[in-house]
Amino acid sequence: MDTRKRQLALQRAARATLPRHGLQMAAAQAVPAVQAPLPNPACVPGEGRSCRHALTDVALNAALYAYEQAVRGRFESIEDVLRTLSAWQHERDFVERAQALARQRLDFEWPLAALDSAWVAGVDMAALHAHAMFETIRRCVALAPQDGAPWRARLPVQVDTLRACGVHTLDVSPCADGRLQGLLPFVLRTVPADHVVVKAYAGALFDVELDVQEWTQRELERLTGLIEGGEGLDYLKVAIYHFSSSHPQHEGCAAHGSHDARAVAAAIERLHALRAAVDNTFGDGAAPLVMLIGVDTDLDAIRIHLPDPRGQLHADRFLDAATLYRETLGLDAASARRRLHDAVAAHVRELGGVLARTPGADGLARLAALWLEANLSQIEYVIEHHDGRYAVIGHDEHFVCVGDALPPLQLRNQYYHAHLDTVEEGTADLDVGVKIFTGLNLRRGLALPVLVHFTYSSRVPGARERAVARGQRVLEAIRTRYRHWDERGLLHGRVAVSDRHDRETVALVDEPVPAVGH
Repeated sequence: MDTRKRQLALQRAARATLPRHGLQMAAAQAVPAVQAPLPNPACVPGEGRSCRHALTDVALNAALYAYEQAVRGRFESIEDVLRTLSAWQHERDFVERAQALARQRLDFEWPLAALDSAWVAGVDMAALHAHAMFETIRRCVALAPQDGAPWRARLPVQVDTLRACGVHTLDVSPCADGRLQGLLPFVLRTVPADHVVVKAYAGALFDVELDVQEWTQRELERLTGLIEGGEGLDYLKVAIYHFSSSHPQHEGCAAHGSHDARAVAAAIERLHALRAAVDNTFGDGAAPLVMLIGVDTDLDAIRIHLPDPRGQLHADRFLDAATLYRETLGLDAASARRRLHDAVAAHVRELGGVLARTPGADGLARLAALWLEANLSQIEYVIEHHDGRYAVIGHDEHFVCVGDALPPLQLRNQYYHAHLDTVEEGTADLDVGVKIFTGLNLRRGLALPVLVHFTYSSRVPGARERAVARGQRVLEAIRTRYRHWDERGLLHGRVAVSDRHDRETVALVDEPVPAVGH
């Protein structure tokens, strides 16, 4: 990026964090404001000084950008192909041309039944759109190992890194918003792995009871030695809220009505409830570690709320990556890193220390410093490749994923995720997703593609069959709940299952869904 373009990108990033005219938030609603990543006077172009932040991992940013372009391009090709088919559908050689175009652009073929009678009734574009979406998911899953190879090992926060910070399991509950789908490799630069669990909920309102069960399972594995070296390590639960610095009242968290203060308060309440639930059940001191992170989805800049020694989180006390970026831009790498660590140490002192199982342990503070430094590279990524602020600051997802997340797809705005086991318990999350897609797809006559995905353990006899049956029941229940769209042929669903021991990953189930109750 040339110097002039970069300065414009920095200014764009700065404007993204300032309230637009007429959109200033009331004090009671606003998350405390901080200064944006503005150009630093120490960084003067043309004097032999680079304006890129010294702590940027340039090679990792390049690898992630190549990944973004490859995956996004596969999904974005779908509408281009459908527009071309729409113009061709009454041609005599339509079937042959349509199949050739699909093979060339999308790497699959259309079902013949969907094309044969196009000259009479026209092509069912919603059905083709849904078919293309599921086939593209299948393709992305198949290519995920090679797509991720250039960046996975280079991510600064690996499983060993977490263990060095005293964490054996990282359980992350972001908001289900698609803008957080690239959270691990992009925003936090953290490797997706077996002991890094992601469960998204609308508004980050995770299920406390379910989390107590999962903490119990992991604790049992730790105590029985199934987690190698688990002695002295802890379970860390992180809730992730989000906000939009440029459109705070319109592009914040939909589940909280774009009311940022409510989003923060609700996430803190859930984290405190989880700790209380574990302590009340298993005795004082048993509760897991907790942390709260905010993401400005305009810029991908993070805010980290560390827990004080009593495990309490505070809405107005956090470390802000955008501020640290601005304060350290233009410094050499050693000086910038020292300034960052000094900021973390000062924050810890203000809190009176940080929650730890062992008095004096600083694992959470060290992890916070790692994530803040890693996020500086992501801020640079958005400046370099997205002109300082994402062009689409709202929703632009391609499909809805219900059940368990899709580890092979780690990219912003690829899908809306509703974590659930039954439709009844996930009604709020599903309704938010359908509302989003009403604007993105349904009003344009395109399908609402719903992938119901559940994981199972191949070590448990019959687990796969039960996962498939559960997925089929959930999909049928979704069709019943949104019958209006289903009867119009605009709701298209598939079931997929994954083995948590890697024997199969997001395997689409081809058998028809039985008409059973849920």
